[in-house]
Amino acid sequence: MHFHEGIRLALMQLRQEKLKSAFSLLGVIIGVMFLIVVVSVVEGMDRYIQEDFAQEVFGMNTVQVRRTPSVQVSFSAQQARELARRPRATISDAESIRRGLTVPGRVGVETSSTTDVRTDAGLTASQIQLTAMSEEVLEIRTLRVEEGRPFSSQEAGRGVPVAILGLSVAEALFPDGGALGERVRIRGFPYRVVGVLEDQGSILGISLNSRVLIPERSRAGRILPERGAVGNIIIQVDNPGDLPVAMMDAEAALRVHRRLRPAEANNFELETAESSLAFWDRISTILFVALPGLVGISLVVGGIVIMNIMLVSVMERTREIGIRKALGARRKDIVGQFLVEATTLSAAGAVIGVAVGIGLAGAVRAFTPLPAAVAPQWVALSVLLGMTVGVAAGVYPAIRASALDPVVALRHE
Repeated sequence: MHFHEGIRLALMQLRQEKLKSAFSLLGVIIGVMFLIVVVSVVEGMDRYIQEDFAQEVFGMNTVQVRRTPSVQVSFSAQQARELARRPRATISDAESIRRGLTVPGRVGVETSSTTDVRTDAGLTASQIQLTAMSEEVLEIRTLRVEEGRPFSSQEAGRGVPVAILGLSVAEALFPDGGALGERVRIRGFPYRVVGVLEDQGSILGISLNSRVLIPERSRAGRILPERGAVGNIIIQVDNPGDLPVAMMDAEAALRVHRRLRPAEANNFELETAESSLAFWDRISTILFVALPGLVGISLVVGGIVIMNIMLVSVMERTREIGIRKALGARRKDIVGQFLVEATTLSAAGAVIGVAVGIGLAGAVRAFTPLPAAVAPQWVALSVLLGMTVGVAAGVYPAIRASALDPVVALRHE
């Protein structure tokens, strides 16, 4: 039998035995559908964290100096005590790094907290992210001002009480517009609004527009109890290839500034986006391996269903098989016929499952904070898995059909 003839017969069976075919396809459809959805969400999360999240949280080509690791893993009691004894990063630390940097770049400091912002008219924006920063951080974080201007280096150095509002904060405090030049109160201190940020979007459904930026040296910018302490120091280089050099420069400058002996360990953390997000690389690798494997169980169930349906089909078509053998069909022709039918069934189910899965992935992306990205290689793999399930499920029924005695098969009622 020609291959295309087997496909035609399989499609005829789909049309004639609609309910039976639906049960045959159901397991493969569900398995492929969930494989596409799960992998699309993991793929989307991977791209999002590696690109957008890393750029927003860390900035491009940056090294951060922190008191403790940004990603907290399990520590022993002794390690926890050692981390708690570490001194906070300070402005003088940042100055020492700036002097010791041997590659083109910039050094900034920032400290974040949560606060309420009020106007003299009584309007309040609650739970706003307050970031006290040096002027370099605006460039490092690519925070662009849509209205007004950023605060200058002179204002940042003198601690002038000026503020840049996030878009949602400006809309909440000044619903009629005209935020520029107005006064707001931050932690009880008056600040003059000099700029409004452009729309920053969101991260996993959390808006990035609920923020206020102020100079680190201003009165409300003294967030930490220690004088001169900052949350972290950010070093950005112009050339990505200079990042290792910048790390070595920062480490050397800090060790000298903090008077650490050669045998003493660093009492600070140097982190890049790649090192901080290494935990996600491990998690995503596990997810890419484990979740498709778990979803594959439904494909196995679908294969068993196809096998049972094909065995029923062999029984129903026993007389037809006898006639084919009487007319000269060989065993391999009968095996090929049933394998093509099983493969066509599973391939049809895989295609339907891919279509439904892509639709569901689009719905996840549209109606939930989770990103989802459908990768072509996973679509191809899903269809291939579906066809493989069909071949595996059709082998036993095909062999059983080919082994029928033509005389006995012709007498079958």
